[in-house]
Amino acid sequence: MSSGRGAGAAQAQDIAKVSLQRDGDQLVVGLAGTWQISAHLPGTTAVEAALESPPAPTGIEFDSQGIEGWDSSVLTFLMGVEDAADERSIPVDHAGLPDGVRRLVELARAVPERGTRTEEPKGSPLARVGGVGLKIYDGAVGELEFLGEVARAFGAFLRGKARYRKSDLRLLIQQAGADALGIASLVSLLFGLILAFVGAVQLQQFGAAIYVADLVGVGMVRDMAAFMTAIIVAGRSGAAYAAQIGTMRVTEEIDALRTTGISPMEFLVVPRVVALVLMMPLLTVYADLMGILGGYVVGVGILDLTPRAYIQQTINAVNMTHFFPGVIKGTIYGLLVALAGCKQGMAAGNSASAVGDAATRAVVNGVVAIIVACGVAQVISYVFGI
Repeated sequence: MSSGRGAGAAQAQDIAKVSLQRDGDQLVVGLAGTWQISAHLPGTTAVEAALESPPAPTGIEFDSQGIEGWDSSVLTFLMGVEDAADERSIPVDHAGLPDGVRRLVELARAVPERGTRTEEPKGSPLARVGGVGLKIYDGAVGELEFLGEVARAFGAFLRGKARYRKSDLRLLIQQAGADALGIASLVSLLFGLILAFVGAVQLQQFGAAIYVADLVGVGMVRDMAAFMTAIIVAGRSGAAYAAQIGTMRVTEEIDALRTTGISPMEFLVVPRVVALVLMMPLLTVYADLMGILGGYVVGVGILDLTPRAYIQQTINAVNMTHFFPGVIKGTIYGLLVALAGCKQGMAAGNSASAVGDAATRAVVNGVVAIIVACGVAQVISYVFGI
């Protein structure tokens, strides 16, 4: 009999208890007993009924002085109270909870439930149009602020006052230049082959196969070498810049730089912009040569042109009015790719998935910027007859 009474007493001690009382307009939820998985945890029905009974409380407070023990299972009850209060727009004060429980509640509220999706509130068409306009405006302001900070940091670089590591700049130059020669060679050579084959199909009908040299030489030097090289760099260096800087945001290294008084723009962005601006013209010239080599292989190997004739025709067709615009375009494309990659890296979130999203956006924005710049350059060239 004594053991039975002891078990009953232990069971009664393990029961989690809830008491409700009003303190003015506040509903005080008292927690007592043992709030553990092995205990009999109460539901939130009584709390919801108290919230519905007039007059409705204007807030919820907790009194946890009677708690004898707790574990993470107490969150089940507390989150139920939170949800009931949120449905009725009633604020909840966690000051009366133990420190550990309060931290668990804050953590649970900070992490959204798996599988849920935040939907934008629906409104009138005019309100939705206004919301889109505000997002576009905020995005434009953010872009201008970033460009302004980059311009100021680049001005400090030109004056020799920017704080960065020269070893980082040398490494970035190597990565953007020498390390990209392999993929640039392959793509440019194949594109020269493709361009030569496309031209040969039409020009052979008129017995003008020799003009394949003109098509490949002018096309590669004037536009396509810079364009294709920029696309390669956007997928290679632009994504890398976004991932590197985004990872530094996740690990709080950028905050550490600001704390020590070092501008992240000077330390991270300027060396990457300088590296691509310096290397893109050289990569463009190299791509010019590889593209012309691809056309040479088709002209000499398939169209039965003599090497001397093909080279002489290329020299006659290509001049400096074709060469310099291509190099200038390559430089501008490199600047756009570097800015897109660094901007997305600086704007990345604080999670691993945000780093991947930033790299994806960097490539997309870089490619779009390249295409837009190429279109604008073509219009300018046509208007001024360049």
